Amino acid sequence: MAWPAPRVGWLKLPLMAGIGLVLAACSAPTPGSSPTSTTTSSVRVSPGEQAISLQQTYIEVVKEVSPSVVQIVTPTGLGSGVVLDDQGDIVTNAHVVGSATTFKVVTSEGKQYEGALVGSFPPDDLAVVKVGAKLPAASFADSSKVQVGEIVLAMGSPLGLQGTVTEGIVSAVGREVQESPSVTLPDTIQTSAAINPGNSGGALVDLRGRVVGIPTLAAASPAQEGGGGQAPGIGFAISSNLATDIANQIVKYGHVVNSHRAYLGVVVAGTGSGVFVESVQPGGPAARAGIHAGDLIVAVNGQATPDTASLTGVLAELSPGQTVKVRVVRPDGSQQTLTVTLGQLPGT
Repeated sequence: MAWPAPRVGWLKLPLMAGIGLVLAACSAPTPGSSPTSTTTSSVRVSPGEQAISLQQTYIEVVKEVSPSVVQIVTPTGLGSGVVLDDQGDIVTNAHVVGSATTFKVVTSEGKQYEGALVGSFPPDDLAVVKVGAKLPAASFADSSKVQVGEIVLAMGSPLGLQGTVTEGIVSAVGREVQESPSVTLPDTIQTSAAINPGNSGGALVDLRGRVVGIPTLAAASPAQEGGGGQAPGIGFAISSNLATDIANQIVKYGHVVNSHRAYLGVVVAGTGSGVFVESVQPGGPAARAGIHAGDLIVAVNGQATPDTASLTGVLAELSPGQTVKVRVVRPDGSQQTLTVTLGQLPGT
């Protein structure tokens, strides 16, 4: 698969259980007592024992989670997926499935199944594939409780190497990442665990064996933008809360019924000095506010929108039903500020 390098340096790509360490503590002698009169004792844990304990935790997590992480093969490439439930539903990235509707799904044990597309929601880069078998479902964590500094493991099939595991920490939470001019991911987890092509759609897990995110993007260093190179140690995963919400809607309805994302109702093209409105959805939020085809949107909610990526980014921060000011430049050069009540981004 050709893995495109989206603008602004992002490459689209097809955490921690408490470990009980007993620390040595020495009681200070009381005045007048001898140093040997100390009545408390402690158990010292050597650095080697601590490392072995952590290593064993890694081993157990990998054994537990691996059966729930699969490889997804399309006619043009491959990626990864995570078993969502015991009915054969698998959550992955929309860019992994692409335009395909049938897939080969390979488990960690090498078993192969035919998979079919249930639904895809490109605005959040999520999709669901279904197989006719009951695979072991992964355990998903509440990603709102993930903290910076937690250890995480990225599991998937980078470069087609199925069952690969990389390790790192959570570097940041709640990142808004521009995946492409038309896709802004509003709630991602940044991690130092290596993310490579083929990791997309796999699992980012904590050391309790719970999925906290779906690896999706890696950053490109400026010198490599357009050349397909990644910036080591900067990867992004869609949060498990968002992933399970969208995926469960797709499973239940076949599409997304509540995207939680704001919708303006326009088809646009970037100009560098504003966003040109090519068409307006009849009866949509923009049409009701008086925005017309031929207008140039230059700001939304006080934020400049010189191109489509900036407009998408602004809308990702807003909510359906929210009222905002939209500044437009009319074809005659006049400017007008309109009040728009945003709608709900429709599911697909």
